[in-house]
Amino acid sequence: MTSDTQDPVARIADEIERGFRGDPWHGSSTQEILAGIDSETAARRPIPGAHTIGEIVAHLAAWTHEIARRVAGAEPGSPPEGDWPPAAGPTAADWEAARADLNRAHAELVTALRQFPAGRLGQRMGSSRNQAVGTGLSFEQTLHGVSQHLAYHTGQIALLCKQFK
Repeated sequence: MTSDTQDPVARIADEIERGFRGDPWHGSSTQEILAGIDSETAARRPIPGAHTIGEIVAHLAAWTHEIARRVAGAEPGSPPEGDWPPAAGPTAADWEAARADLNRAHAELVTALRQFPAGRLGQRMGSSRNQAVGTGLSFEQTLHGVSQHLAYHTGQIALLCKQFK
């Protein structure tokens, strides 16, 4: 997708795609930052009480899956995996599986967006505002929120990585 299209859904999908694996204006994409992280680093907790990189990746995957389900027509709710599902186990295979799940979630969202009619962008997602589950906003607000959510947590991951250098 390209950002020069007049299709608002394609522009939003492009925004999300650039943040995840493209060339966002703010710096490195999520995939670029995650590429240099091993399972040991993903499990480290340099700030007591803060989330680990692995926990952040599991959270991003859970919410991206949830928004993909909503865009595809499911009723909104909390992610079945939980808001902050457990992080992957300590092995390299576990970490690769967690990253693969985030990639799958992103692919599901982009696929659902490609089929989403622009005329529905203004429709509310859910009947009432519930900030904890992200309901009561329009699809457009929610989809821009996905991009913001990704940038926010990718920034957290980038800062945690600085603790290990």
